[in-house]
Amino acid sequence: MSFSDEIPFQINVPEEKITTLHAKLDLATFPDELEDAGWKYGAPLADIKRLMKKWRSGYDWRKHEKDLNQELPMFTRDIKVDDFGTLNIHYVHKKSKVVDAIPLLFCHGWPGSFFEVRKILPLLIDPSPEHPSFHVVAISLPGFGFSEAPRKQGFAAKQYAEVAHKVMLSLGYNEYVTQGGDWGFLITRKMALEYGGKHHKAWHTNFPVVEPPSWKSPLAFLTYLLKPWSPEDKAGLERTEWFITRSTGYYAEQSTQPQTLGYSLADSPVGLFAWIYTGLTLWTNDYPWSDDEVLTWISIYWFSRAGPAASIRIYFEVGDDFGGFKKMGRGPSVPVGTSYFPKEIVLPPASWFRNMNNVVFESHHKSGGHFAATERPEELVQDLRNMFGKGGPAFAIVPGKTGY
Repeated sequence: MSFSDEIPFQINVPEEKITTLHAKLDLATFPDELEDAGWKYGAPLADIKRLMKKWRSGYDWRKHEKDLNQELPMFTRDIKVDDFGTLNIHYVHKKSKVVDAIPLLFCHGWPGSFFEVRKILPLLIDPSPEHPSFHVVAISLPGFGFSEAPRKQGFAAKQYAEVAHKVMLSLGYNEYVTQGGDWGFLITRKMALEYGGKHHKAWHTNFPVVEPPSWKSPLAFLTYLLKPWSPEDKAGLERTEWFITRSTGYYAEQSTQPQTLGYSLADSPVGLFAWIYTGLTLWTNDYPWSDDEVLTWISIYWFSRAGPAASIRIYFEVGDDFGGFKKMGRGPSVPVGTSYFPKEIVLPPASWFRNMNNVVFESHHKSGGHFAATERPEELVQDLRNMFGKGGPAFAIVPGKTGY
């Protein structure tokens, strides 16, 4: 692979797809709703009706398509995946003006996309003598956004990691660091396990998930039994309990019957919107979504190359790899940095993650939720600067690349 394999990409949704979207919205049938339900039963009817009206008649996809094309330098390239053939992968790639900038892969999850790099990209590439700068790559995972979807069963964590790794190598980044949340956490963790040391030098996550302590690790389990919880630990465990009991219905369906759900997501823009909008609202720290922002986020799913059903199969395929976080085992030896945001959906005590991983940097924030790159871009980027900058625990961890 070489730079010559890289093909510039511009989003250009066929007009007939926009026409079809509008026609489906014109014919939308909405469910009834109980009085004063609010969010108790799911997305409120008034919210959905208002936003569907905006999507149909008050939202200009072409404007936002143009903005994305102007702001994000996008490309595609063919990536050969062992035993799975070749997939055409879409990605954002923007280099800093700093020659020795640190190559960084940003990896999204569900229901995210490459769109999440939008706010942090100009901050990461910013050249300054005060902080490190990064060459940034943000892929669309296979089956998401404008990347081609796998065609065979069994495309799991190893394959997602292989794709991301090969994209970095194809760009000449033989040594690099990563940042990821949600599935991006699991994929970059897998990259550290598979390619750590030689290629993958360090990773950072805003979704530091770990299996609970067990008798298999006696010291950690004893500490778990005897150590009193801090107020932050208690709040995190309460948030985790809320998520498990009140917000994991999507996970159960997507990890067991993704094809069945896929018919609804592929056929109904209202259904797709409500499905994703619920997570965007409940998994954030009261983030003030603008109508256009949330409609663009979800339009990327509706207009995605493989269709919205392809993105949820990751729950079926990768879910078996780690058993719902219950069989993750010890993490990679590669240095890792963590950022804790109080409204993340799963928040185990930081000590659990430290016990199982080579944590060299840790930061705790007073606000923010699951979509840190969107909700708290400055804080997330500052954590990366502190981790990789002068005096930081991962300074110059990529040989010859200090970021200055």
